[in-house]
Amino acid sequence: MSIDALSTILLIPALSAALLAILPGYRLTAKLNVVAALATFLTSLSLFVVEPVSGQYLLMDDLNKVFIVLTTFVSFTTSVFSASYIQHEIETGRLAPAFLRFYHAMYQTLMFAMNLALVANNIGLMWVAVEMATLTTVLMVGIYRTHEALEAAWKYFILGSVGIALALFGTILVYMAARPVVGEGLDGMVWTVLVKHAAQFDPALLNVAFAFLLLGYGTKVGLAPLHAWLPDAHAEGPTPISAVLSGLLLNVALYALLRFKMMLAVNSAAIAPGPLMVTMGLISVIFAALMLYRRRDIKRMFAYSSIEHMGIIVFAFGMGGPLANFAGLLHMTMHSLTKSAIFFAVGHIAQVKGTQKIADIGGLTVTNPALGWGLMLGVIAIVGLPPLGIFMSEFLVVSSTFARAPWLTVILVLGIIIALGGLFLRIGPVMFGEPKGKTAPAEASYVPMFTHLGLVLMAGIYLPPVLVTGFQNVAKLLG
Repeated sequence: MSIDALSTILLIPALSAALLAILPGYRLTAKLNVVAALATFLTSLSLFVVEPVSGQYLLMDDLNKVFIVLTTFVSFTTSVFSASYIQHEIETGRLAPAFLRFYHAMYQTLMFAMNLALVANNIGLMWVAVEMATLTTVLMVGIYRTHEALEAAWKYFILGSVGIALALFGTILVYMAARPVVGEGLDGMVWTVLVKHAAQFDPALLNVAFAFLLLGYGTKVGLAPLHAWLPDAHAEGPTPISAVLSGLLLNVALYALLRFKMMLAVNSAAIAPGPLMVTMGLISVIFAALMLYRRRDIKRMFAYSSIEHMGIIVFAFGMGGPLANFAGLLHMTMHSLTKSAIFFAVGHIAQVKGTQKIADIGGLTVTNPALGWGLMLGVIAIVGLPPLGIFMSEFLVVSSTFARAPWLTVILVLGIIIALGGLFLRIGPVMFGEPKGKTAPAEASYVPMFTHLGLVLMAGIYLPPVLVTGFQNVAKLLG
């Protein structure tokens, strides 16, 4: 039964993608897309009831349980938002029905690719899954077929391909380091075998491998200075895809990086991956925080916010230890829920106002109170103000850092404060300024946005003991 549950997480989106590719009509495929996403999420929950059995190709442990449940949940809520959002885009003529034939098939293909990357026990298979997710999102980013959208898609494709090529080279080097110890063949690519024997691997090869893996998968995480594809992809693609990119796909690349970090930690002679991750994390936080002050497009602004928060998460995992790892997991979860909710709100705004330019949007709390206050709550959450969940996770990151490296705390807190100022400076007129633009009602459902924000608010006030225990177990696993 456990093997069936693990396989079903892959089979549902794979079979759904094939079915959706041949079915006509947007309304029918939108409903089936939601049903498929819900079925995958419910199946992921069953993994906590029955302990899955891992094999050479598929793996399930405490670490990827967290990632898979978060991924399938946000995938489901995004599919609900997407159903009405894309329908409105068709009705207004912004999207041609001819370009949408494979939209839902591509959505489920993306879900399949991300799920496969998260449950793969073979590091080569994991690489293939991340590459599949990249190619799928490239197609979806360019779906509007405007000059800007196609340019963003090509930029994403080129930079993503460079990154994934570096990750492939790093993966090959890991296999070369493993071959003298575990022999040739499949065992040299199986993560559970690799981590068991990693202490005997050539540390020099592992060092070079991790450098390539950090650059390769770091590109997909959106770490500065490897981030250049991310703002364009978020700004020009459909809003549901922006939500998936920020809320999920960045996490998948981070997960791959964490797997290799765990492997290096076993080899005492290899380079410590923590300082490298801490450095890139801090660079991303400071760079993205400063860039927030110059943004004119609201989706591009929140894309830089994603770079900042992924920097915080990578910094936390780089610091390591039970508290920092716990904080990193919590921050990743809160960021996924909050940022996807913010992009839902931004999608509503773009449809209501007919623009993404910050200068042309104003007085949302007056013209569209529910939308305006929903976005305001999201911004309050994402900058880390109490009592929402990100405040708790950032507090834990700062606390754990202060206890071990106080001077790093100064840099981290400075970046967080700069980002807070930038977001409030840019978003203030949007919320409370003079009303501007159109005042049409939003057509897409508000339910996914407020569901996410409700969970983030609840997490800031009370974390269920079962969640705390689960995160603590994963934090110990990460070392």
